Amino acid sequence: MDVLSALTAARLVPVVVLDDAQDADALAGSLVAGGLPVAEVTFRTAAAQDSIRAMSARGDILVGAGTVLTPEQVDQAVAAGASYVVSPGLSRAVVERCQEHGILALPGAVTATEIQAALELGLTAVKFFPAGTAGGAGAIAALAAPFGGVSFVPTGGIGPKNLHEYLAIPSIVAVGGSWMVPRDRVTAGDFAAIVELTAAAVALAHRS
Repeated sequence: MDVLSALTAARLVPVVVLDDAQDADALAGSLVAGGLPVAEVTFRTAAAQDSIRAMSARGDILVGAGTVLTPEQVDQAVAAGASYVVSPGLSRAVVERCQEHGILALPGAVTATEIQAALELGLTAVKFFPAGTAGGAGAIAALAAPFGGVSFVPTGGIGPKNLHEYLAIPSIVAVGGSWMVPRDRVTAGDFAAIVELTAAAVALAHRS
């Protein structure tokens, strides 16, 4: 199964911010135990690369790197074992470096112009970010009409209350969110709570 197919099967992509790489293995275990063996580890902290390395070494979870802004970060993510790269915006340099490494790039795109630019780079899937302030599910539904072959992974402002609005749209293959991996619970080491939140999120996604 390729990465995009795996994300499609998962329906949810936990967006993880780790302040300490020592928490990475336990967090990955919590996601797997909750029925969601996938994660996007953001490059917003210094612990990102080591966290990706620890999680990907387990072999039971699909790990990607998020908030990737430069080709150098792509290199770091791939070296750590990331299987895909997510960016907040569309950077030709980042996409092309991902293509050199042979991994999936999910750049942010919220306008028709940005989606066309992604298509010109050979992509068929984009991140829609920040979803909540960029028109939400309705905007994606409108863009999906002229871009029939494009898949969307929206992130930003999505939670249990509006998840169903997004998953009802066929072109949305998965939704990114952080509500099942709250940073304060990770920092506190409350991984049992993360298992519960993850299991609830999985159940909700499959009802949506």
